Amino acid sequence: MFKKLLTALLVFSLVFVLAGCGSSGDTADGGNEAAAEPQEVVEWTFAHEEVQGSVQDRYAQKFKEEIEKLTDGAVKINIYPVGQLGDGANQVELLQNGAIQLGINNPGSVGTLVPETNIFSLHFLLPSDMDKAHELVNNSKAMDMLNEKYLKSNMKVLGWFPEGYQMWTGNKKITKPEDFKGFKIRTMASPVISESYKAYGADPTPIPYMEVYSSLQLNMIDGQVNPIFAIEEMKFYEVQDYMMLSNQAIFVGTFVANDMFWDSLSDERKAQVQAAADTATEYILGAQKDLNNTRLESIKENSDMEIIDLTAEQRAAFEEASQPVREFYVEKYGEDAGKILDQLLKDVEAIQQ
Repeated sequence: MFKKLLTALLVFSLVFVLAGCGSSGDTADGGNEAAAEPQEVVEWTFAHEEVQGSVQDRYAQKFKEEIEKLTDGAVKINIYPVGQLGDGANQVELLQNGAIQLGINNPGSVGTLVPETNIFSLHFLLPSDMDKAHELVNNSKAMDMLNEKYLKSNMKVLGWFPEGYQMWTGNKKITKPEDFKGFKIRTMASPVISESYKAYGADPTPIPYMEVYSSLQLNMIDGQVNPIFAIEEMKFYEVQDYMMLSNQAIFVGTFVANDMFWDSLSDERKAQVQAAADTATEYILGAQKDLNNTRLESIKENSDMEIIDLTAEQRAAFEEASQPVREFYVEKYGEDAGKILDQLLKDVEAIQQ
């Protein structure tokens, strides 16, 4: 059934791409007659991995607004949140095969295809200042190296953006690594993520995003990890007693285009797409800050969840326990992964000076 859906979407996608190739209104002789003809509208599919109103959805909506404005309506963006075209892994597959043109994914979903991107699953790696983290993922030499890896998997990177610091929720307080012993924490299916929590003594348990609430409610797992906005919008606070403001990692989104679709565009259209992506990337920094802050206040007002802000000393204990996972990352993913990690560490050091 899924293969039939994939084939159908691919057919429609190719129709739109071919239409897009001829939608600029240019002709071989530059005649006025062709220029006067109305521009044909093309529709592009944009899928992301979160629900409506989320950080990824706001990014997608901003991109839609900008590209439709820049093209005078010649391009129409159809946005599909998580679940409408499958989960994150399904969306990545559709994107790779050209069945959809644009998408936002994260290291947890694309990690098997671009294993080096699992670098963002390492704890206490990125700057603790969100502005610097945003600047880093858009200007680091390490990111250029990762972009090349994405391209080899048929995805042209148009922008990176932090979605917020990840926080732990649980049915008990977690303030030191020993508290994680035997704790079943929901994670994405990533070896680096799993290893990170095993380093604390936890039992990492991959579960689809849309099944986390029921799994918490039924005590199939003891806790989960997500940015604050996701914890609020998925109402995890209803089935968890504690939230630890741990800031151990930043959830990073990647805005990409299918490479064949990208190559089919005229230079003018490529410039418009990149300009719209740059605007959305700049916009989302403030938007995600506001969203996470607003959602934190909503949790405080609408629940009895106890919020624990870990001290610098407590975070230091987790950071020390997490260090061996960096060696695991390099050993598992090889020489190129090691080079990217070394470069990113240099870039982090430089941006924090």
